Amino acid sequence: MITAARERVYVALGSNIGDRAAQLAHARRRLSELPGTRVVAVSKVEETAPIGPVPQDPYLNQMVLIETTLGPDELLRQCRTIEAERGRERRERWGPRTLDLDIVRYGERTVQEANLTIPHPELPNRDFWRREIAELEAMHHA
Repeated sequence: MITAARERVYVALGSNIGDRAAQLAHARRRLSELPGTRVVAVSKVEETAPIGPVPQDPYLNQMVLIETTLGPDELLRQCRTIEAERGRERRERWGPRTLDLDIVRYGERTVQEANLTIPHPELPNRDFWRREIAELEAMHHA
């Protein structure tokens, strides 16, 4: 049996609707249950102000480091499923959300597709993502 190589992937979790901590816990649990995937480390949870023009409540954010054999497209599909389980509706850009999962980095890969860009194009603009990645890297040296 040939197994695909495991990739180290950073997935950002965010929630600003409902029980935010429970939404993040759901995402962590579901990521750990994906085929060929294990959660290696999680950053501390951080509350951040919303980004963009839509008035909304603050977010809870967390970065999760996983190792997975899932390809970027399949991982994205699984992330969308996890969001939908918590009632995520994709209506407006930058709008409030029950649960948001963003693939921030996927190994050393660069992906440029209509529905997926890796590294995530917002990474340079989000200090909290960079802080959380640095925290995970310090915890779990590559």
